[in-house]
Parts: sequence; C-alpha cells; structure tokens
Amino acid sequence: MRDFHKTGRSLAVAQNGMAATSHPRATLAAVDILRRGGNAIDAAVAAVAVQGVVEPQMTGIGGDCFALIAPRGGRPIALNGSGRTPAGTDAEKYASGDSRDIPPTSPEAVTIPGSIDAWCTLMERHGSLPLADVLAPAIEAAEQGFCVTPRVASDWRRFRERVEIDPNAAAQFLPGGKVPEIGDVRSQPRLGATLRKIAREGRAGFYEGEVAEEMVAVLRKLGGAHRVDDFAAHRSEDVTPISADYRGYTVMECPPNGQGLAALMILRVLEGYEVGKLSEADRIHLLAEATKAAYATRDAYFCDPATSPLEPARFLSDAVIGRIRQAITMDRAGEAQPWLDTEHRDTVYVTVVDRDLNAVSLINSIFYPFGSGIYAPNSGVLLHNRGWSFRAKPGHPNSLAPSKRPMHTIIPGMLMRGDQAVMPFGVMGGHYQAAGHANFISNVLDLGLDIQAAAERPRSFCFDGALALETTIGQDIHDEMQRRGHTTRWTEEAIGGCQAIRIDRERGVLLGASDHRKDGLALGY
Repeated sequence: MRDFHKTGRSLAVAQNGMAATSHPRATLAAVDILRRGGNAIDAAVAAVAVQGVVEPQMTGIGGDCFALIAPRGGRPIALNGSGRTPAGTDAEKYASGDSRDIPPTSPEAVTIPGSIDAWCTLMERHGSLPLADVLAPAIEAAEQGFCVTPRVASDWRRFRERVEIDPNAAAQFLPGGKVPEIGDVRSQPRLGATLRKIAREGRAGFYEGEVAEEMVAVLRKLGGAHRVDDFAAHRSEDVTPISADYRGYTVMECPPNGQGLAALMILRVLEGYEVGKLSEADRIHLLAEATKAAYATRDAYFCDPATSPLEPARFLSDAVIGRIRQAITMDRAGEAQPWLDTEHRDTVYVTVVDRDLNAVSLINSIFYPFGSGIYAPNSGVLLHNRGWSFRAKPGHPNSLAPSKRPMHTIIPGMLMRGDQAVMPFGVMGGHYQAAGHANFISNVLDLGLDIQAAAERPRSFCFDGALALETTIGQDIHDEMQRRGHTTRWTEEAIGGCQAIRIDRERGVLLGASDHRKDGLALGY
C-alpha cells in the first residue's frame, strides 16, 4: 500500500470493467462504452479514437496501430496495423545523400496509415457494438470541441514548429498563430466528418473514395509516390506473439517490425540477477547495460520480416543472452552506444479489461509530435512520418524499399501466468518503450510493487551514448553513475508514460494504473 503522506495516485479498483489511457476523456469514453454493454475491444477503439482528436500531437487516424488481444483473459493474439511504403517508392532516392535518415517532413516519411484498418479489423472480429456507436465519442469531441489538458498544451507549445510548415495544418492547429492554453476549447470539424464517414462505410471510408484521393493528391503534390491503389490494398496483418519467461510469468510482445523483441532481450538479461536485492544504483546500471546490448541488436537487425526474415528465438537464446551477461561489469559502464538514426517520440497507449475478462493492449501513433506536419485539410487527416525511421541508403535490413514496413518503436505488452492473461500493459515514450517495458515488469515482479507504484518510480534511460535520469533520482545516484563511467544527464522532460491493468481472478477485481507523466487516469466501475 502506498504512503499516503507522499504525493502519488492510488490504484483504481473495480469489478466489472477497467480502462486506463493517457487522457481522461478517452478513459471516460471507454468506461461509458463498457457500462453500456460494450466489450473491451469496443471500449479500446472508442478510447483511441477520442485520443486521435484530443491528443493530436500524439496520435490520430493518419497513424499506425499494434494490438494484443487476450479473449476472456486467455492466450493473446496479435495484430500488426502498421503501413507499408507505396509500391512505386524509389529506394535509391536518398542513397547518394549524406544523411542516414529519410527527411521527416518528406512524403517518403509517410507510409500508408494503418490505424483505421486495424480498428475496423478488431471491431469486425471481436467487437459487440456498431462501429458508429464506438466512434460517436470521438465524433462528438471533434465536432463540438474539447478542452486542452496540461500535458497536451505543453507538447503543443513545444512542437508547434511541425504544424507551422503546412499552412493548412497551421490554420487548424494554430489558428491566429496561437498555441492553445490549458482549458482552451478546440475542435476538428473536418476530422469529425471523416470519422462519420468511417462510421458509415467502415475502412472504405478512409482507404477508398474522396478521403484517400485527397491524401494521395496532397502527397503527390509534394513529390510522393503514393497512389489510391496503395491505400485500397492496405490490410492489417495477423502475427504470432513472441514471448520470454520472467520470474514464473511470461511476457508477450508483438514480433518485429516492432521492438518488443528488445524488451524481451532486456528481461532475459535481468533474469540472471537477483534484481530485488540490488541497490538502486546497481539496478539503474544493470538496466542501462542490458539496454545498450538489446538496442544495438535491434538497430542492426530489426525490420519488416517480410523483406528480411529474422528468428526471434535466436536473439532470446541462452547463448546470446549469456554473452550479454558475461560482458556486463557491475562497477563499470560498458562502451557507449551513440544513436545515429532518427528519434522516435510520441504515441498513446490504451488498455481495457471488461467484465468477461477480455483484455486489450493497444498502441497508436503518428510518430513525431504532429507527425510529418503534412495535412489533408478537407478530411482533417494529419499524416504520420513513420517512414522517417527507414535507413536512407540501401543494404541495411531497415532500408527504404517499395511496399515495406519500417522498424517501429510502438509496442503493446501482455503479462501471462500460465495460459491466462494477468496484465495488459504499455509504456509510451518512443525509443524508451522496450527499456520501459522491462523496467516496469521488473518493478512489479522483482520489487513487489503494485502497478501504480511501479509506474510512478523514477526512470532512467541509457540511449544515444548517455544515461538520462529523471530529476526525482537523487544526486548521489547521479554521481555514482558518473563514477562508474556513464555519461549522465538530467532529463528535460519526464520519460514516457505507463498504463496497466492487473487482473486478480481470485478476488474478482481489476486493478488499474496510469502514471503521473501524462494527463490520463485509470477508471473502472
């Protein structure tokens, strides 16, 4: 139980259903759907659709989606809702340049958005309510307006430059040249009309007809290779979850092209240590060293397996993990791993469990804040820039190519006990997500913390050759990390954000968590 003398949040506790998101309006929409008799899939899609309106800097229908679904709390199934490059993509376009990256505001950075197909696929297979009912809360927010919350206002102000590039985007998101303040009411009526069209027509309302035609026209005017056929051909893909055991539980992730495999690698490394008996400094150091090794592997190999097959079991084998452990020295930092590619930043994560214990772990993103900044004004679609993460030069597994998915950082997670799902969870924060998954699970299973306390613990992240520490970590730890050879810095912003729901079958209750780094909350009934 938490110390009520200290700041923090209590666990959300309920019997009939629970939702946890990074925005209160999205959480409320999900709970309202559950109270009306909808299931966890209905509620999760309702919540993420709302977030695409009220957190436009983080997510939207112009982005991508991944999901893990555990029907009635059983074995999860996975859906890859990320999009591919156009079939006519010129793989050599940036090959002669100096940059390793695809320009973040270029049309090549815009792969076919996969979110709407993923939402519709989930609803068709697992939903219980009409799509129109599920999208109604998002349509209401878009057409009638929503209040800007504190974290959203902060992000909007910090990343306004991205929507200043496109006059149409600036007119929508910076009317009068002003960034919204906390409590300002904003609306997205064109987006609301597009959501209404999708509610009537399903995926065809986005991937065919006037909405798709406008997105293609906007992108081709900028030099993109996109065609209406690329949009019409897009489909989400059923994939088999990958997993690793940890302290008597099993952690499940989506396979590459996501980075969930890196989270499993970190956990496999940590499992060789008595983490619960280590000092705080030792835990931070160990997580940093395991993260360096897993991310170096990720950056060298993870990609679209349709174009460059890989075997997840190889990276989780005793031989590979054993070599990583042998290379770790607890009193000295290993060689820094500077990051030479793009920075992966923003997303939203949603988890819902309903009265029948259907569990959903879903993540949706437009990648960088406000995505590519490329905006289709008539349909209100702000397009993501996930293709920014491709390597510009051919030859790398994650290099730019036609009809190819880029390596993704967004990853939903699911904790299992035997054949039963016991905790859908996710940690937002771009590159941090894999390290964040491992750290969160370790906080729960090694330190014995409840999921709210585990989410609230101070965070560190070893990335781009430096060990970043949140300012809630003590100066003594900072100094000790430097003594061990880490290049240490304080973070300018909080690292990531976490939501989770613990399923307690013995008592018939659900325990929800949403950490303080975002505006959201966990709520049940």
